[in-house]
Amino acid sequence: MAITVRFPGLYIMLINTVIIGIGGAHEFRSPEKHVALFVFGDSRFDPGNNNYINTATEYQANFWPYGETFFGFPTGRFSDGRLIPDFICEYAKLPLIPPYLKPGVHNYEYGVNFASGGAGALIETHQGFVVDLQTQLSYFKNVVKQLRSKLGDQEAKELISSAVYFFSVGGNDYLSPFTSDSSFFDKYSKKEYVGIVLGNLTQVIEGIYKIGGRKFGFLNMTPLGCLPAVKIVQPGNTGSCVEELNSLAKLHNRELPKVLQLIQRQLKGFIYSEHDFYTSFGEILENPLKYGFKEVNVACCGTGPSRGVFSCGGNREVKEFELCNNASDFLFFDSLHPTEKAYKQVAELIWSGESDIGHTEPFNLKALFELEKSRVDFGIKKTTSNQRANAYMKLRSIF
Repeated sequence: MAITVRFPGLYIMLINTVIIGIGGAHEFRSPEKHVALFVFGDSRFDPGNNNYINTATEYQANFWPYGETFFGFPTGRFSDGRLIPDFICEYAKLPLIPPYLKPGVHNYEYGVNFASGGAGALIETHQGFVVDLQTQLSYFKNVVKQLRSKLGDQEAKELISSAVYFFSVGGNDYLSPFTSDSSFFDKYSKKEYVGIVLGNLTQVIEGIYKIGGRKFGFLNMTPLGCLPAVKIVQPGNTGSCVEELNSLAKLHNRELPKVLQLIQRQLKGFIYSEHDFYTSFGEILENPLKYGFKEVNVACCGTGPSRGVFSCGGNREVKEFELCNNASDFLFFDSLHPTEKAYKQVAELIWSGESDIGHTEPFNLKALFELEKSRVDFGIKKTTSNQRANAYMKLRSIF
């Protein structure tokens, strides 16, 4: 598999004399106003975009029993019910954000969801079967044109700058080579590959920023080696997590904050929230009863050991599947995706950040939604270490 390598200047430039300078107050939105939500990424966030593309059923979830818990019918979400962005919409008092590719007239003033099941930061990840991240960015550019046409340049500019841009991407970039090509990492070191993934993500962030986006939310990688579908890939695995893949996820998670901090130092007004999905998910795996789960190793829907075969619904290559009686007892709905109950618990952590596990830093997502228009000057300027510390503490105190 050939890899498109993108290392934008943001990712590789080192600047030691950059400061987040504080110069002014913040205005917060009154309850009757709203902040739009634009969603990018993969199956953890896809509300049904893959229903409307020419793809294989391995990349779709528009059939029973998906959606059975909340909607009562399949919507295209890879779960028994709602996903994290759906809960964020509820907390932010927004309507459910629709899939971009759904036919009909959309009100983009509330936002829209571009995520596609199976997509990665790399164009080559499941190429031809998904809407890759670069294409999702191009869709966003189309939305911006429509907003400008409908609202006028100034109002559209304000909507875009106050909106939150929410990402879940990267997991498929790591799962795909691990499950399909065991010799892949003979070509790239793990650190090089993580750099390529983050370089591609950075380019999309930069693209949104150039259009006017300023507020971004991110999830890091979960323990990918603990997915039921991954556990059955390794011959002789007795059900334990695959540490090789977990170590790759940890490497990504160490590098992601460095990239985001570098972007923040170089892009005026860029502000972000990053949720430690690895820790929050790992805590549930370690202490299931504490969080109301009876089963965290076996999927609710699927077949084979741990129901780790991705056959839920019987519409994929393997037709046989079993379905549990109560999805809320399970951490995983199918062999790759969590249940609505799990997503809700994580969404609460992302929104409020109020927990000793699964930290959301440097701000929770709620703070980004409440921030209507920042008059903070995120200018690039030379300064002393004391000035840097004071500026940072002032920004923190606002929230």
